[in-house]
Amino acid sequence: MIEFALAVFFLIITPGPGVLSTAGVGSAFGYRPGLAYVGGLFVGNNVVAALVISGLAASALAVPWLRTILAWASVAYLIYLAAKIAFAGSKVAFMEAERAPGFVDGLALQAINPKAYAVNTALFSGFAFMPESLWTETVIKVVIFNAIWVPIHLAWLWAGVILRRLDLSPGTQRAINIAMAVSMLMVVALAIYAQT
Repeated sequence: MIEFALAVFFLIITPGPGVLSTAGVGSAFGYRPGLAYVGGLFVGNNVVAALVISGLAASALAVPWLRTILAWASVAYLIYLAAKIAFAGSKVAFMEAERAPGFVDGLALQAINPKAYAVNTALFSGFAFMPESLWTETVIKVVIFNAIWVPIHLAWLWAGVILRRLDLSPGTQRAINIAMAVSMLMVVALAIYAQT
């Protein structure tokens, strides 16, 4: 069980679309929109976990054309989300952020987040500690996973909001938002590359 908890911690804290976009939303828009966004990520991540545990995700991703469509939808949505973060509050932008990403955006991100599927698959298919009761083990894993997931995402949100509150120059703030967006896209590209 301790090995599982450590795996959860290290797999979630490492930069991926969820945590990077959480910090980006916090930096660009503040706590209130950030909390709504994290709420969507939370619900979405638990939906992904349910899809992985039930085997539906594996069945769907085994269909090559469906996997390709989902991968491209993921890339397109993450580019859109990264652009919203990168150009939030900037004077020069091809896309003004009309509204902060919210609950639905977080939910949508997790549905197409390659890292969410990879992490959930690794965690729920491995690290057996109660082989005599798979159901109990799965429930305990979900509880541990969420008990670690929530504070880590709130810490990333806090880090983003702290950056916002530092009263940095507009150019520095814009550079931070762009760096977060580019980092998010690099992680997604690596995840997609690893799956091909």
